[in-house]
Amino acid sequence: MLTLYGNLESGNVYKVRLLLAQLDIPHRRIDVNQVRNEPRSEAFRAVNPIGKVPALRLEDGRVLSESGAILFYLAQGSPFWPDNAWDQAQVLRWMFFEQYSHEPYIAVNRYLLRFGQDPGAAAQRIADNAVKGNQALETMERHLGGHEWFGADRYSVADIALYAYTHVAHEGGFDLTAYPSVTAWLSRARARPGHIGLMQETSTEPVWRLGESL
Repeated sequence: MLTLYGNLESGNVYKVRLLLAQLDIPHRRIDVNQVRNEPRSEAFRAVNPIGKVPALRLEDGRVLSESGAILFYLAQGSPFWPDNAWDQAQVLRWMFFEQYSHEPYIAVNRYLLRFGQDPGAAAQRIADNAVKGNQALETMERHLGGHEWFGADRYSVADIALYAYTHVAHEGGFDLTAYPSVTAWLSRARARPGHIGLMQETSTEPVWRLGESL
């Protein structure tokens, strides 16, 4: 069985959990929590030297990290990964956009406002991120004015990657009512078969804590 390391609150972990649910692939989860600083612990770095969640341990013991790489690996041969090279490149383009032009601002503001010890001390960073996060949402809005999905003519891992932090962008202070095409896309993504909520536990076994023996 696959073993997923990460916590429920993490959007990057949620991307993997959502794809696993929509592919109907069972997994167990080991809780690794950023708020407790567990990704930087020696116990977790023994699993993933990068010190970031998610990490996915395969049945043969190999460990894959980085949410985009995990989505790519799991989606091979499935409807979530297109067949032709052009559509594949478009899916990757939007996944790279999410990691470099979206997540650093929308996800980081969510973290600072929800989990930061002193959001007031980060007020300038939050304000700067708000500008760039809204620019990312505007880019998405323009694209969705002429397309139903990102990267291909059907729902793909690009949509999963962007959905994860966009659907909770309000927790980072972003007003999604200003982006009607984005909100309509979120509704379409939410209606896909096998959809799960961010805080919906999907582990097929009781959740383990980091350091416990499987």
